[in-house]
Amino acid sequence: MADAMSEYLKQDMQCEGLLECIHGLKGLDKEIFRVLTERSEPLTVDQIAEEVDRERSTAYRSVQRLLQSGFVQKDQVNYDQGGYYHVFRPTDPDEIADDMQRMLNDWYAKMGQLIGEFREKYEETLEGPQAESAEN
Repeated sequence: MADAMSEYLKQDMQCEGLLECIHGLKGLDKEIFRVLTERSEPLTVDQIAEEVDRERSTAYRSVQRLLQSGFVQKDQVNYDQGGYYHVFRPTDPDEIADDMQRMLNDWYAKMGQLIGEFREKYEETLEGPQAESAEN
């Protein structure tokens, strides 16, 4: 994963790279998201773990990251005789894309603000010694 923006811009990224770049998701997270998008029915954590050949606890942690990032939705299925279990399905791609666009817009606005602050701070710093040497 690239550490600097200039490194990201040099990379040949795929759209799935946005999951890592914007949300910090891991390889397993992307794999589970892909599995969920390929299925027509929601899956349980046990089914997901089997699909990606991982322990249930590992798959569960990954699903939790996907839930927190808004890429996956959790539904409760109730048994007729009482009790329930959870299934997971991908969030609508348009919702995900809109969320990423909002996040990118917020980031862009924040970077613009910080660039302005940088300009003001270092213009003042550079103007101070230059003004003093011009007076002498």
